[in-house]
Order: sequence, then C-alpha cells, then structure tokens
Amino acid sequence: MAREVTPHIGIFGRRNNGKSSLINAIAGHDVAIVSDIAGTTTDPVKKSVEIFGIGPAIFVDTAGIDDEGDLGEKRIKKTLQAIQHIDFAILVITANTFDSFEKRLVDEFRKYDVPYLIAHNKNDLTPLSENTKQELQQQYGSLAVVPTSTFDNQSIKQLIEAIQRHMPETAWKKKSIIGDLIQAGDLVLLIVPIDNEAPEGRLILPQVQLIRDVLDNHAIAIVLKETEVESFFNNHHIKPRLAITDSSIFKKADKLVPKEIPLTGFSVVLARHKGPFEAFMDGTYQLSKLKDGDRVLILESCTHQVTCEDIGRFKLPRWISEFTGKKLTFDVVSGLGSIPEKVSDYALVIQCGACMITSRQVHSRMKKFIEAGIPITNYGLAIAYMHGVFERAIAPFRRQ
Repeated sequence: MAREVTPHIGIFGRRNNGKSSLINAIAGHDVAIVSDIAGTTTDPVKKSVEIFGIGPAIFVDTAGIDDEGDLGEKRIKKTLQAIQHIDFAILVITANTFDSFEKRLVDEFRKYDVPYLIAHNKNDLTPLSENTKQELQQQYGSLAVVPTSTFDNQSIKQLIEAIQRHMPETAWKKKSIIGDLIQAGDLVLLIVPIDNEAPEGRLILPQVQLIRDVLDNHAIAIVLKETEVESFFNNHHIKPRLAITDSSIFKKADKLVPKEIPLTGFSVVLARHKGPFEAFMDGTYQLSKLKDGDRVLILESCTHQVTCEDIGRFKLPRWISEFTGKKLTFDVVSGLGSIPEKVSDYALVIQCGACMITSRQVHSRMKKFIEAGIPITNYGLAIAYMHGVFERAIAPFRRQ
C-alpha cells in the first residue's frame, strides 16, 4: 500500500534558486538535473526520496514561478497546478528576497490548504537576515524559515527535521481502510472477478490494498471469484462480517450474498477512505436528474491502455445512458490531467476509486466542483445506484 500513502512534497520558487540542488542534497545523491542556467526544470518532475522518520516520499520539482515568455507562462501554469496534488510544500527563496512571486505561491498554498515552510537557500552566499525571518513569521504566523545550503550538511539535516515537524502525519502515516468495520478474527469476503480488465497474473490495486488491510487488522480474507460465491455459501457454514465486491458485478453480488451480510464495493470503500464521502453520496442522486444534453465528466486517476471493456470510458457511459434514457455527452480526464476550466459545463462529475492517488489529491480535485455546486460521485457509488444496490452498499458506513 506504499504507493497510495506516499506523501508528495512540492519544491517551489524562482528560477535558479537551487530547487533541484536542494532535492539532491536531501536525497544524498543526484536525482534531479541541476544547471547554472535558469529554467533548467520545465514541467513538474517527480523524484522518489527516502526521508528518515517519514519513509518514502515523492518530491515534485517544479519550474520557476518567475519564468518568462509564452512558454514560461505555460510552465508557471503547470507549477501552480502541481500545488493541487501535493501534501506539503517547500518554498525556496534566496538573498532575503520575498516579493510578489513568493506571495503568489503562498496564496495558492493557502487556497488548497497545503502546509508549507520556507527554505532560505544559498545561505552560504547571502545569510538569512533576522529581519527577513521575523517579517515572514509575523506576516504568515508560526512559519518555519530554515536557512539552507547544499554545501552544508547540517543545514540540510535541519531542513529535513523541519519537514518532519511541519508535515501532517496524515500525509505519511497509513490509515486503515476498513479497520473501524472489522475486528481481529473476523472473516471478510472479497469477490474478485477475473475478466478482461484484470491484469495478467495479478490482481488490481484496490483488491490488493483491501487484502493487505484485512491482514493488517488481524482478520481473515476469503478471496473468491463471483462464480464461486454461491457454492461457498451452500457448502460452508461461515458468516463473513463483511463482503466487498468489484463494482462491475454489484447486481450479481447483491443476489449471491445473503442479505444479513453487509455488502459494499471496493470503489465505495475507497471513496470513503480517501474522498469527501458525504458529498459523493449526495451527488449520486443526480444520476436520476440528468437531462438530454447534459455533460458528465469522468475522472480516471491512472493512465492505462484502453479496451472495449474499460469501465470509465465504455461501461460507465453505457450504463448511465441506459439508466437515464437521456442523450448525454461524456468527457474523460486521465491521470492527474488538467480539470476543464469551465466546470459549470457539467451536470455531474464521477471520480474513480482513486487507488493510485492520495487522499489530498482526491480532495483537491473535488474542491473546485464542490465550491461551484456541481454534484460529484464515484464509480462504485454510481454503479451501485444504477443497479439498485446503493442503500445496501452504503449501509455498513451508515451504522458508524
């Protein structure tokens, strides 16, 4: 489960402030390209770094906020977009300079509730003045302003310690997915179809994550294909505490799993674990209110080869069209690609299970739609609703 809880730390600042060199110093070896030429870093680039006391982290190296020209404006736009997908930010300044460029970044950090600190880099050339430190702390509250130099290991150690102190534990400490629903020794039934969407020789990430979470809670995972569920209940006098199914077979699972056993879906569980669950549930009812001509935005958090069995691009649009009987338009955004600027064009937004991204990234993606009053839901909740299983799928969480 390391991938989904790996914190993302963004490095921001002007060109040639030593952002990439700072990443290399934290990592203890060269992971980012550095150059004396301003603007070496163009698009945001991710670097995996191990931080003592936190563990694996993804550093996001960004282009300078002071870039110039038409291409520079595009780079700045991508730098600002990166803020929506990080858990913590380091704003790199030099020579006691903090002007409109830095203030713009701080405004964006605050807009997306991203905690941050300031690294006064190249401190060996121009030391951090006490006036600068006091002014920043007075203006921005209890802010850490850390003098750093890539030639001073002690200052890098102090920066790492500051990251440890100021980055929220929720960004890097693993939170159980269903730990509040099960107890040690409980049986959890996981229904896993093996179809064209299943990767050869392995399970998809949400299934693996749930198996691991069951084991971490000292419970027992029973993993079956949907073709074995009926015989399982017929031949074994076992009553699982909870059953979790792949969303694509919700309707079939609803018939196979006895009504007295709570049933939900992998995607529903992840929606609760990572997203604004109440907003997702409320937005699901919008499926019954769609009208001819409405646009629906589907957000996939990963990129993959598209097949005719793809749930986001084919199955979900087909099910929604059949359920509503309306002529709708569907747009799809893959990975963490840019969200369309004009969100008011959409009558509904459907987020995938988000197994590949962090909770903060999910909330950041949804923030824009929530503020605009656009209904949101997720794959599992939408499928459960259209297949008449919605109330059963959310019942395990309603009792909490």
